[in-house]
Amino acid sequence: MIAFGCFLLPNLLLAQKTTTNLKDETQIQTFLKVTEQIRCICLPSLPIQSCSFNMCAASSYLKTFIENRIKDGMKEEEIISKMENGFGDSVLLDPIVVMFKENGNQGMVDSIVYGFGPKILAQPDGTWINFTLFALGVLGLFGIYKFGTRKKKEQAQANPASSGNDKKSTTEDIKNKIRKFEEES
Repeated sequence: MIAFGCFLLPNLLLAQKTTTNLKDETQIQTFLKVTEQIRCICLPSLPIQSCSFNMCAASSYLKTFIENRIKDGMKEEEIISKMENGFGDSVLLDPIVVMFKENGNQGMVDSIVYGFGPKILAQPDGTWINFTLFALGVLGLFGIYKFGTRKKKEQAQANPASSGNDKKSTTEDIKNKIRKFEEES
């Protein structure tokens, strides 16, 4: 089982975070590079590559739009630049843009045509996320420690150390109570 885990872990870490309908390897690599540098519309802390349809339908449609640009022959830098600065009216007939327009999402159409601006660029910086997770972990361990030591103190106060004589008298008290109960019955 450990050998299987050692084999599987590197493969999981190297697995792609997104899927594509592109078949040509160079197009797929372009798609992966572009989606790594554009941020998710709904979850700005993630690159669009990590955004699934369940998390953000708009980003999923944008990935299809990016695929269409790659099929049209656009290169990585050009797509990223146009996502930031706009594709112009030439994309108004793209099926994704038409779908956004038909669904009344004119804001998305305008962003594609005129550009999303520099905020569309993904700038992944996991420092704060990693620090927050570390801090929460330390805080959790401290809480567990404090809870455990408090429980020990409560148990020590509830059960003070008793001598052997106390145990005998307690046992004898119980025996006496049982005898009295039997005599009364």
